[in-house]
Amino acid sequence: MSREIVIKTDALTKKFGDFAAVDEISFEVTKGEIFGFLGANGAGKTTAIKMLIGLSRPTSGEATVAGYDLYKETERIKKRIGYMSQKFSLYNDLTPQENIKFFGGIYSLSRKSIKEKTQEILEKLDLVDVANTPVSTIPLGWKQRLAFAVATLHDPEIVFLDEPTGGVDPMVRRQFWETIYEASDNGKTIFVTTHYMDEAEYCHRISIMVAGKIAALDTPDSLKKQFEVESMDEVFVKLVRRNENTTSKISK
Repeated sequence: MSREIVIKTDALTKKFGDFAAVDEISFEVTKGEIFGFLGANGAGKTTAIKMLIGLSRPTSGEATVAGYDLYKETERIKKRIGYMSQKFSLYNDLTPQENIKFFGGIYSLSRKSIKEKTQEILEKLDLVDVANTPVSTIPLGWKQRLAFAVATLHDPEIVFLDEPTGGVDPMVRRQFWETIYEASDNGKTIFVTTHYMDEAEYCHRISIMVAGKIAALDTPDSLKKQFEVESMDEVFVKLVRRNENTTSKISK
């Protein structure tokens, strides 16, 4: 794996009034890495990812994405990243073919490129037979893989996945992670948020958010050794309990 740093944050913070949704987080992500951004719902994961993709301006701190400053060069960042949300980032009333063409236009791809990529994606994902069927009617696994293909249509350097497997059964989740591995092997950096602790095992490194802060950051194996447990679920429980005990002491 390359040591080229493609995402870097330093004390990145987002406040809403007096509440710090993201509280001075600092980390680096390297090229080709699958970086897991884990935490319970409300831990600050989505707020952080919105800052990194240029949808929300930080309150304070510094960050660069794909080598560009998060404050001054957000438009350049947007051209070099892909984004997929829990809602799959597709239009359900459009067909797979129409979705690909639509997003190809948004990414300013040429007509020739859109045509070539449409055929390539449909064939690769075995969607040729349902190319003109509304996305709402195709199986969830296909829908997920199509959403990922659309998010990477413009060949971005970094792909942000915001809880892409939420509400999906374990088998489909595993199939989707195979797509993530393939992208990583091809040099794309994957920044994925999730509240499924078992998915931490699939990442090269993970950070765990608790109450807006990064409570732990390392490889899954290293974190399990550090906390002397067998699973990432147990790591997470220990971190949450530590935070609760600290909060309790402060409040007293």
